[in-house]
Amino acid sequence: MRPSRRSLLAAASAAAVSSVPMATTADAPAHLKTGFDRLAADGYSLLGGQKVGIVTNPTGITQDVRHIVDVMHADPRVRLTAVFGPEHGFRGTAQAGGSEGRYDDPATGLPVYDTYLKSGRPLADVFTASGVDTVVFDIQDVGARFYTYIWTLYDCMEAAQPAGKRFVVLDRPNPVTGRTAEGPVLHREFASFVGRQPIAQAHGMTVAELARLFNARFLDTPVALDVVPMTGWRRSRFYDAYGLPWVPPSPNMPTPDTALVYSGTCLFEGTNLSEGRGTTRPFELLGAEGIDARWAAAVNELALPGVRFREAYFAPTFSKFQGKTVGGVQIHVHDRAAYDPVRTGVALLVTAKKVWDGFAWRSDGWIDKLTGSTSVRTLIDAGADTDEVVGAWQDELAAFRRIRKEFLLYR
Repeated sequence: MRPSRRSLLAAASAAAVSSVPMATTADAPAHLKTGFDRLAADGYSLLGGQKVGIVTNPTGITQDVRHIVDVMHADPRVRLTAVFGPEHGFRGTAQAGGSEGRYDDPATGLPVYDTYLKSGRPLADVFTASGVDTVVFDIQDVGARFYTYIWTLYDCMEAAQPAGKRFVVLDRPNPVTGRTAEGPVLHREFASFVGRQPIAQAHGMTVAELARLFNARFLDTPVALDVVPMTGWRRSRFYDAYGLPWVPPSPNMPTPDTALVYSGTCLFEGTNLSEGRGTTRPFELLGAEGIDARWAAAVNELALPGVRFREAYFAPTFSKFQGKTVGGVQIHVHDRAAYDPVRTGVALLVTAKKVWDGFAWRSDGWIDKLTGSTSVRTLIDAGADTDEVVGAWQDELAAFRRIRKEFLLYR
């Protein structure tokens, strides 16, 4: 936090909603309109007279599943001149840890620039080379701190400022609701591309709300920011309440059910267990060679709210244990409103370590980057139970929740 920037906070918050009115939800329409829906309906007036580049991926679609780049490119009211691709690429051809590089898009002829693993001056140079005046961001997030698109947002905002570019964020729903924030808060010494700044593991915010937070609290010099909020979105509602089409934001995020569990079970990336990559249920299936029914039994005994666990066996087609049959659990959420994915993820780690003597953390310390500190790992190694691990982060979580309230756009 930088208290000296209070005046900048006020200015940024005002600018964020000055061009397109903030959504009101007292009489919210039944039909949700995304930020792009509202931008297009307004004739792209927010982008008038500007050369526009857009940071997006396959999730940047209209409600009739046309890609917004194709729509904008064909519309004479907006001057779209460049596209910027994140991890997995603009058209989504790359797996985790990959991107598409620099190329010209065959469908539109637009130049596509690669932002993946670029930040600071190198990314600012990309924006400068593109020749755009305004950078627009429109990507579907899944609500977890370690999902990299929100840090692409952060890096692009940070780089747009020295490049002299305006920045516009088009909002989309948090698919797992925005009711509250849960989980540990990142400690800055563990900052990486799966967590640049101190936010909670399940942040409970939309990308436009995060952009407002980033601009006011975390950027040394705020960027010229506008956000286009949604109308009709309520914080308590899950993605499928609106009938919106779901496009996997990344290859291992096939359904909204995946997003529901992801902020907890992605922690298994920091272990030697499979997190279900290479199956049709990534992050819902967890396991390793040598695990049997005892794990499901142990975690079911905890009676975690909203969820049950089934003994499961599976053979990943890629990633950990490729081509081998492993044992573990499948997560079955039966009450989404009661379910706490982060607490559940911790409970699964605690019980896996107790019932399987082969349990190990990855040697590169990845679990500390995912959780944001050494606390979760060291407490579990010391034999702490789920309540003790979860209790350790409550003070920092409460502090983040207080900060978060300042930047929320919806009820």
